[in-house]
Amino acid sequence: MIKKRALISVSDKTGVISFAKGLVEQGIEIISTGGTKAVLDQEGIPTISIEEVTDFPEMMDGRVKTLHPKIHGGLLGRRDLKSHVHAMETYDIQPIDYVCVNLYPFKETILKEHVTQEEAIENIDIGGPSMLRSAAKNHQFVTVVVDPKDYETVLEEIIVEGETTMTTRQKLAAKVFRHTAAYDALIANYLTDAVGEKSPETVTLSYDLKQQLRYGENSHQNAAFYQDALPVSFSIASATQLHGKELSYNNIKDADAAIRISREFDQPAVVAVKHMNPCGIGVGETINEAYLSAYEADPVSIFGGIIVLNCEVDKETAEKMHQLFLEMIIAPSFTEEAFSILSSKKNLRLMTLDFSKKHQALEDEKVSVLGGLLIQNQDIKEEKSENWQVVTKRQPTNDEIKALDFAWKAVKHVKSNAIVVANSHRTLGIGAGQMNRVGSVQIAIDQAGPLVKEAVLASDAFFPMSDSVEYAAKHGIKAIVQPGGSIKDQESIEMADKYGIAMMFTDTRHFRH
Repeated sequence: MIKKRALISVSDKTGVISFAKGLVEQGIEIISTGGTKAVLDQEGIPTISIEEVTDFPEMMDGRVKTLHPKIHGGLLGRRDLKSHVHAMETYDIQPIDYVCVNLYPFKETILKEHVTQEEAIENIDIGGPSMLRSAAKNHQFVTVVVDPKDYETVLEEIIVEGETTMTTRQKLAAKVFRHTAAYDALIANYLTDAVGEKSPETVTLSYDLKQQLRYGENSHQNAAFYQDALPVSFSIASATQLHGKELSYNNIKDADAAIRISREFDQPAVVAVKHMNPCGIGVGETINEAYLSAYEADPVSIFGGIIVLNCEVDKETAEKMHQLFLEMIIAPSFTEEAFSILSSKKNLRLMTLDFSKKHQALEDEKVSVLGGLLIQNQDIKEEKSENWQVVTKRQPTNDEIKALDFAWKAVKHVKSNAIVVANSHRTLGIGAGQMNRVGSVQIAIDQAGPLVKEAVLASDAFFPMSDSVEYAAKHGIKAIVQPGGSIKDQESIEMADKYGIAMMFTDTRHFRH
């Protein structure tokens, strides 16, 4: 009777020794290659070399060793077809019943600093994916394992049943094709980026499961959180949770919005977000000053919100935040006293994030639509107020320019139609997501209240009519920043001149849908 055989060739050797020992104890012969064989031999585990099976030497620096009919015939041959069995007997091909393979560390290689393209290419595995795909295709007869987490299940079934179940083999085969697809996607994206292709004919994406969520936006929706296979350092996916309940779908979306806004500011800044829109943005000389500004921007809406601070949280700021019900606080770090204060709330999520990485290369934004995917680069255009054009008779004062600059950084993160009323250190009123622009103006000005008379106004897109300018002027706004570009720009300019408003055009709009 021919002994069953397993082929083991792994880069990640986690658990492979105990797995191999378990197979041998069940009377299974082991074929192995290179470094894996050396490790198993050192542990006294009997192995057969690839060369013994193929009667052909490894060559080309290991590029060619398993790409051979005696390997792939043993993997692909169907035991239930006479023609396959005859071919295997004719060419002395012995079936391979178990395959344990994981691949060259391509991902780990390209994540290294200063890696060369030559190094990356040498870590593209060819034989490994070929063996995995062959074994997975023939999973009716072959058990294929790519993940060390599955070793125990496979061994238990062999010990108890003498063989793995068909259900297990199907699950493992599906995992293999997910694994090789993700592996190929990384390679495809790496080489596509290397040649500067901006709109390839197909897009291959690879994400790893980070967290199974309790539910999605609503309790009747299923959801999961996946992280880019090449992690982005400055992202909610890379934040470290120190305390509190597990994240929800809505927490993640809101946190992402808040993190994006915080990236705009180099001075101490605090961002409060509710339902994907900022409800308060504040800056200051200290993080405590910035928090007070963000809180005062909208002390009602901040309740139950997500807070992102771009500086370490100190005791004083923690004591103020402790007075509120908040869902989550994200910061570079917390002092020991601050963490003690905030962690006394059992469910409050406390997370740290590396803000030093905020200016690193940014991934494209991907948004799903029914039947498709939209992809665009992020809205991170660097803008300076000295490049803006004053289009009115009155010039803005230096203080107004400072406030306009702050308001412009804020408005680009508000859902369109977007209006922000602000001074130089905090938002005073935010009008978001209205179907007409004057509606957003009215909401923002109403929220600002009496402080509107000391404020400026920013609009994410041009005014299609002069009514927004007139409404702002009648309520005390003294300066406006907007992109310009409407066929009725002149009407808005004339309206601003009528009320003595200074208005600047940026020539860049910031729609956010």
